[in-house]
Amino acid sequence: MAVQPEGTPCWADAMFTDVEGAKSFYGDVLGWTFGESSSQYGNYTQAYSGGKAVAAVVPPMPGQEGQSAWCLYLASPDAATTAAKIRDRGGEVLMEPMQVGEFGTMALAREPGGAVFGVWQAGAHEGFESVGEPGAYAWAEVFTREPEKSDAFFPAVFPFRAQQVRDDAVDFRVFSIGEDPVLGRMRMTEDFPPEVPSYVNVYFAVEDCDEAVSKATERGAVLRFGPVDSPFGRFAALSDPQGAAFSVIDMKTTLGEMPEMTDVS
Repeated sequence: MAVQPEGTPCWADAMFTDVEGAKSFYGDVLGWTFGESSSQYGNYTQAYSGGKAVAAVVPPMPGQEGQSAWCLYLASPDAATTAAKIRDRGGEVLMEPMQVGEFGTMALAREPGGAVFGVWQAGAHEGFESVGEPGAYAWAEVFTREPEKSDAFFPAVFPFRAQQVRDDAVDFRVFSIGEDPVLGRMRMTEDFPPEVPSYVNVYFAVEDCDEAVSKATERGAVLRFGPVDSPFGRFAALSDPQGAAFSVIDMKTTLGEMPEMTDVS
Protein backbone atom coordinates (compact mmCIF):
# COMPACT_ATOMS: atom_id res chain seq x y z
CA MET A 1 0.00 0.00 0.00
CA ALA A 2 1.03 3.60 -0.49
CA VAL A 3 2.57 5.13 2.60
CA GLN A 4 0.51 8.26 2.01
CA PRO A 5 -3.21 8.02 1.25
CA GLU A 6 -3.82 7.69 -2.49
CA GLY A 7 -3.78 11.10 -4.20
CA THR A 8 -1.73 12.85 -1.51
CA PRO A 9 1.07 15.08 -2.82
CA CYS A 10 4.13 13.14 -1.69
CA TRP A 11 7.18 14.46 -3.59
CA ALA A 12 8.46 17.25 -5.85
CA ASP A 13 11.45 17.47 -8.15
CA ALA A 14 12.67 19.58 -11.05
CA MET A 15 15.07 19.25 -13.98
CA PHE A 16 17.64 22.03 -14.33
CA THR A 17 20.20 22.46 -17.08
CA ASP A 18 22.36 24.25 -14.50
CA VAL A 19 21.95 22.00 -11.45
CA GLU A 20 24.70 23.75 -9.49
CA GLY A 21 22.98 27.09 -10.14
CA ALA A 22 19.67 25.65 -8.91
CA LYS A 23 21.31 24.26 -5.78
CA SER A 24 22.89 27.63 -5.06
CA PHE A 25 19.59 29.50 -5.65
CA TYR A 26 17.32 27.26 -3.58
CA GLY A 27 19.99 26.84 -0.93
CA ASP A 28 19.99 30.61 -0.49
CA VAL A 29 16.23 31.22 -0.79
CA LEU A 30 14.87 28.17 1.04
CA GLY A 31 17.85 27.15 3.14
CA TRP A 32 18.22 23.80 1.43
CA THR A 33 21.26 21.56 1.72
CA PHE A 34 21.94 18.78 -0.78
CA GLY A 35 22.99 15.16 -0.64
CA GLU A 36 25.37 13.39 -2.97
CA SER A 37 24.13 13.12 -6.56
CA SER A 38 23.26 9.57 -7.59
CA SER A 39 25.07 8.82 -10.84
CA GLN A 40 23.14 5.53 -11.09
CA TYR A 41 19.92 7.55 -11.35
CA GLY A 42 20.93 10.36 -13.70
CA ASN A 43 22.65 12.48 -10.99
CA TYR A 44 19.40 12.81 -9.06
CA THR A 45 20.17 14.96 -6.01
CA GLN A 46 17.96 15.21 -2.93
CA ALA A 47 17.39 18.51 -1.14
CA TYR A 48 17.09 18.69 2.64
CA SER A 49 15.66 21.21 5.07
CA GLY A 50 16.61 20.71 8.69
CA GLY A 51 18.09 17.37 7.71
CA LYS A 52 14.81 16.09 6.26
CA ALA A 53 14.27 15.29 2.56
CA VAL A 54 11.98 17.90 0.96
CA ALA A 55 12.59 17.79 -2.83
CA ALA A 56 15.15 16.89 -5.48
CA VAL A 57 16.91 18.41 -8.47
CA VAL A 58 18.26 16.59 -11.51
CA PRO A 59 19.89 17.49 -14.85
CA PRO A 60 17.79 16.79 -17.97
CA MET A 61 18.40 13.56 -19.80
CA PRO A 62 19.84 13.97 -23.31
CA GLY A 63 17.08 15.23 -25.59
CA GLN A 64 14.93 16.46 -22.70
CA GLU A 65 16.49 19.89 -22.38
CA GLY A 66 13.85 22.58 -22.19
CA GLN A 67 11.96 24.79 -19.80
CA SER A 68 12.68 23.95 -16.17
CA ALA A 69 9.57 23.15 -14.15
CA TRP A 70 8.67 21.69 -10.79
CA CYS A 71 6.84 18.35 -10.92
CA LEU A 72 4.48 17.32 -8.13
CA TYR A 73 3.97 13.60 -7.48
CA LEU A 74 0.71 12.17 -6.15
CA ALA A 75 0.81 8.98 -4.09
CA SER A 76 -0.49 5.75 -5.57
CA PRO A 77 -0.74 2.24 -4.10
CA ASP A 78 -0.25 0.88 -7.64
CA ALA A 79 1.25 3.10 -10.33
CA ALA A 80 0.15 0.80 -13.18
CA THR A 81 -3.48 0.91 -12.05
CA THR A 82 -3.32 4.70 -11.69
CA ALA A 83 -1.79 5.02 -15.18
CA ALA A 84 -4.68 2.99 -16.61
CA LYS A 85 -7.20 5.25 -14.83
CA ILE A 86 -5.42 8.33 -16.19
CA ARG A 87 -5.83 7.03 -19.76
CA ASP A 88 -9.42 5.97 -19.19
CA ARG A 89 -10.33 9.46 -17.96
CA GLY A 90 -8.83 11.34 -20.88
CA GLY A 91 -5.35 12.00 -19.51
CA GLU A 92 -2.06 11.18 -21.23
CA VAL A 93 0.66 8.98 -19.75
CA LEU A 94 3.91 10.69 -20.73
CA MET A 95 6.16 8.13 -19.05
CA GLU A 96 4.98 4.62 -18.32
CA PRO A 97 5.39 3.37 -14.73
CA MET A 98 9.07 2.72 -14.17
CA GLN A 99 10.65 1.10 -11.14
CA VAL A 100 13.42 3.20 -9.64
CA GLY A 101 15.54 0.59 -7.87
CA GLU A 102 14.28 -0.09 -4.35
CA PHE A 103 12.98 3.45 -4.01
CA GLY A 104 9.61 3.04 -5.69
CA THR A 105 7.81 3.28 -9.02
CA MET A 106 7.18 6.54 -10.89
CA ALA A 107 5.08 7.66 -13.83
CA LEU A 108 4.51 11.01 -15.50
CA ALA A 109 1.17 12.16 -16.87
CA ARG A 110 -0.69 15.12 -18.34
CA GLU A 111 -4.25 15.73 -17.17
CA PRO A 112 -6.86 16.80 -19.78
CA GLY A 113 -6.60 20.44 -18.69
CA GLY A 114 -2.93 20.39 -19.73
CA ALA A 115 -0.97 20.26 -16.45
CA VAL A 116 1.81 17.70 -16.06
CA PHE A 117 2.14 15.77 -12.79
CA GLY A 118 3.82 12.66 -11.46
CA VAL A 119 2.62 9.47 -9.80
CA TRP A 120 4.70 7.82 -7.07
CA GLN A 121 4.27 4.32 -5.67
CA ALA A 122 6.48 4.34 -2.60
CA GLY A 123 9.13 1.76 -1.90
CA ALA A 124 12.10 2.63 0.28
CA HIS A 125 11.59 6.30 -0.65
CA GLU A 126 8.36 7.31 1.05
CA GLY A 127 8.38 10.94 -0.10
CA PHE A 128 8.48 14.18 1.86
CA GLU A 129 10.06 13.79 5.30
CA SER A 130 8.77 17.23 6.28
CA VAL A 131 5.68 19.18 5.20
CA GLY A 132 4.67 22.72 6.14
CA GLU A 133 7.89 23.55 7.97
CA PRO A 134 10.13 26.35 6.62
CA GLY A 135 11.95 25.06 3.55
CA ALA A 136 9.50 22.20 3.01
CA TYR A 137 6.58 21.63 0.66
CA ALA A 138 3.41 23.41 1.81
CA TRP A 139 0.69 23.26 -0.88
CA ALA A 140 0.06 22.98 -4.63
CA GLU A 141 -2.46 24.17 -7.19
CA VAL A 142 -3.28 23.09 -10.73
CA PHE A 143 -3.43 26.20 -12.94
CA THR A 144 -5.48 25.54 -16.08
CA ARG A 145 -7.49 27.36 -18.75
CA GLU A 146 -9.84 24.38 -19.00
CA PRO A 147 -10.95 23.80 -15.40
CA GLU A 148 -13.99 21.74 -16.34
CA LYS A 149 -11.65 19.08 -17.78
CA SER A 150 -9.41 19.05 -14.69
CA ASP A 151 -12.45 19.05 -12.40
CA ALA A 152 -13.86 15.91 -14.02
CA PHE A 153 -10.49 14.16 -14.20
CA PHE A 154 -8.94 14.36 -10.73
CA PRO A 155 -11.83 12.98 -8.63
CA ALA A 156 -12.27 10.18 -11.19
CA VAL A 157 -8.63 9.07 -10.90
CA PHE A 158 -8.02 9.78 -7.20
CA PRO A 159 -10.37 9.50 -4.19
CA PHE A 160 -10.89 13.26 -4.02
CA ARG A 161 -13.85 15.17 -2.62
CA ALA A 162 -14.32 18.50 -4.43
CA GLN A 163 -15.39 21.86 -3.02
CA GLN A 164 -15.77 25.13 -4.89
CA VAL A 165 -14.87 28.48 -3.31
CA ARG A 166 -17.90 30.80 -3.20
CA ASP A 167 -16.40 33.86 -4.86
CA ASP A 168 -17.55 35.43 -8.13
CA ALA A 169 -14.12 37.02 -8.59
CA VAL A 170 -12.14 33.77 -8.71
CA ASP A 171 -12.77 30.25 -10.00
CA PHE A 172 -11.01 28.11 -7.40
CA ARG A 173 -11.68 24.52 -6.36
CA VAL A 174 -10.19 22.43 -3.55
CA PHE A 175 -9.72 18.65 -3.68
CA SER A 176 -9.69 16.87 -0.33
CA ILE A 177 -9.05 13.36 0.93
CA GLY A 178 -11.56 12.89 3.71
CA GLU A 179 -11.43 16.19 5.60
CA ASP A 180 -7.88 17.05 4.52
CA PRO A 181 -7.45 19.53 1.63
CA VAL A 182 -4.59 18.26 -0.55
CA LEU A 183 -4.71 20.14 -3.87
CA GLY A 184 -6.15 23.32 -5.36
CA ARG A 185 -7.36 24.08 -8.88
CA MET A 186 -7.24 27.63 -10.23
CA ARG A 187 -8.67 28.86 -13.54
CA MET A 188 -6.01 30.78 -15.47
CA THR A 189 -7.31 34.21 -16.48
CA GLU A 190 -6.18 36.62 -19.20
CA ASP A 191 -3.56 37.82 -16.69
CA PHE A 192 -1.49 34.84 -17.82
CA PRO A 193 0.31 35.31 -21.16
CA PRO A 194 -1.13 32.92 -23.79
CA GLU A 195 2.21 31.17 -24.18
CA VAL A 196 2.16 30.04 -20.52
CA PRO A 197 0.83 26.45 -20.49
CA SER A 198 -1.23 24.84 -17.74
CA TYR A 199 0.99 23.80 -14.84
CA VAL A 200 1.10 22.70 -11.22
CA ASN A 201 2.26 25.49 -8.92
CA VAL A 202 4.20 24.18 -5.91
CA TYR A 203 4.36 26.24 -2.71
CA PHE A 204 7.29 26.01 -0.31
CA ALA A 205 6.96 27.24 3.27
CA VAL A 206 9.21 30.06 4.49
CA GLU A 207 9.68 31.94 7.76
CA ASP A 208 9.28 35.35 6.10
CA CYS A 209 7.68 35.74 2.66
CA ASP A 210 9.11 39.21 1.95
CA GLU A 211 12.61 38.16 2.93
CA ALA A 212 12.38 35.08 0.69
CA VAL A 213 11.14 37.21 -2.23
CA SER A 214 13.96 39.69 -1.69
CA LYS A 215 16.59 36.93 -1.70
CA ALA A 216 15.03 35.28 -4.75
CA THR A 217 14.86 38.44 -6.85
CA GLU A 218 18.41 39.42 -5.84
CA ARG A 219 19.46 36.04 -7.22
CA GLY A 220 17.69 36.59 -10.56
CA ALA A 221 14.18 35.27 -9.93
CA VAL A 222 11.18 37.15 -11.38
CA LEU A 223 8.34 38.14 -9.04
CA ARG A 224 5.05 37.19 -10.76
CA PHE A 225 2.52 37.96 -8.02
CA GLY A 226 2.50 39.30 -4.47
CA PRO A 227 3.52 39.24 -1.77
CA VAL A 228 -0.09 39.31 -0.57
CA ASP A 229 -1.83 38.38 2.66
CA SER A 230 -4.55 35.73 2.70
CA PRO A 231 -6.40 33.58 5.24
CA PHE A 232 -3.89 30.82 4.42
CA GLY A 233 -0.74 32.91 4.83
CA ARG A 234 1.35 35.60 3.16
CA PHE A 235 2.52 34.32 -0.21
CA ALA A 236 4.15 35.27 -3.50
CA ALA A 237 4.59 33.60 -6.89
CA LEU A 238 7.99 33.58 -8.59
CA SER A 239 9.91 32.18 -11.53
CA ASP A 240 13.41 31.03 -10.62
CA PRO A 241 16.44 32.09 -12.72
CA GLN A 242 15.96 29.05 -14.98
CA GLY A 243 12.25 29.72 -15.50
CA ALA A 244 10.69 27.22 -13.08
CA ALA A 245 7.54 28.60 -11.43
CA PHE A 246 7.11 28.19 -7.68
CA SER A 247 5.56 30.03 -4.75
CA VAL A 248 6.64 30.80 -1.21
CA ILE A 249 4.24 31.10 1.73
CA ASP A 250 4.56 32.16 5.35
CA MET A 251 1.66 30.24 6.87
CA LYS A 252 1.94 32.00 10.25
CA THR A 253 1.01 35.41 8.82
CA THR A 254 -2.68 35.16 7.98
CA LEU A 255 -5.28 37.82 7.24
CA GLY A 256 -9.02 37.60 6.64
CA GLU A 257 -11.72 34.97 7.02
CA MET A 258 -11.47 31.54 5.46
CA PRO A 259 -13.55 31.44 2.25
CA GLU A 260 -16.93 29.72 2.16
CA MET A 261 -16.92 26.45 0.26
CA THR A 262 -19.65 24.55 -1.54
CA ASP A 263 -19.52 20.78 -1.95
CA VAL A 264 -19.46 19.69 -5.58
CA SER A 265 -21.06 16.35 -6.39
